[in-house]
Amino acid sequence: MNALELKNLTKSFPGFRLEPLNLTLPQGCIMGLIGENGAGKSTILKLILNMLHPDGGTITILGRDQKENLRLTKEEIGVVPDEVGLPECLNTSQVGAIMAGTFRNWDAAVYDRLLRSLSIPADRAFKDFSRGTKMKLGIAVALSHHPKLLLLDEATNGLDPVARNQVVELLYDFTRDETHSVLISSHIVSDLEKLCDYITFVHRGKLLLCEEKDVLTAQYGLLHCTRQELSQLPASAVKSKKESAYGVDAVVLRGAVPAQWKPSPITIEELFVAMAKEVG
Repeated sequence: MNALELKNLTKSFPGFRLEPLNLTLPQGCIMGLIGENGAGKSTILKLILNMLHPDGGTITILGRDQKENLRLTKEEIGVVPDEVGLPECLNTSQVGAIMAGTFRNWDAAVYDRLLRSLSIPADRAFKDFSRGTKMKLGIAVALSHHPKLLLLDEATNGLDPVARNQVVELLYDFTRDETHSVLISSHIVSDLEKLCDYITFVHRGKLLLCEEKDVLTAQYGLLHCTRQELSQLPASAVKSKKESAYGVDAVVLRGAVPAQWKPSPITIEELFVAMAKEVG
């Protein structure tokens, strides 16, 4: 069973259209949803959560149609939005008390452990927290009702390097259970590169690719060569190029490059920028 399946999903607004989107997140995996601001990442998450209604297509969550037993589906999803929306006057103990009445599977022991491990103050009001601490509290809440699927929207934004590393470790621990999965969006590609098993690129509402990270890094590389050497390659092998007085730096398909040429490794961020330039 897959954790999430989106088939031919579309949504239009004035000035924006989410093109037919097909995406599959296997159980036990972490998928990074990558795109620039305004690419459609938050729209996709809101469609999954039934906060927006699609114009077309289907959404399957944990083997069930999105609209089938929506209450049960929401019990099994942990959500961390880009702005954690908790009442400003509450402290963490009061937040826990409210969540205990909201989720059937709320686990106060897990919540208390996460508050301690993430160094979240127990006696201060939510309004006095930094953005990073608010985000950590949102993650603690999302993990404390034993979800099977986590949806995180820009969840590492605003976190310092230590806190970001804590969040990464929490997500690794979460997916050690093969029935648990994570979909995390970000425009900061480096945050997701070491974390994710699958990478999905979205650009201006269009899905550029959805693939295993290791497959992408094996398929593509960076090639430094002369203009004449580059001209010997088929146009379809070159995803982007940057010319200078010192030659050409190109993102290429490794399989289309002569064996004697050795492309350098490519980062996920470099590949995304190249693909975004290719489609304009």
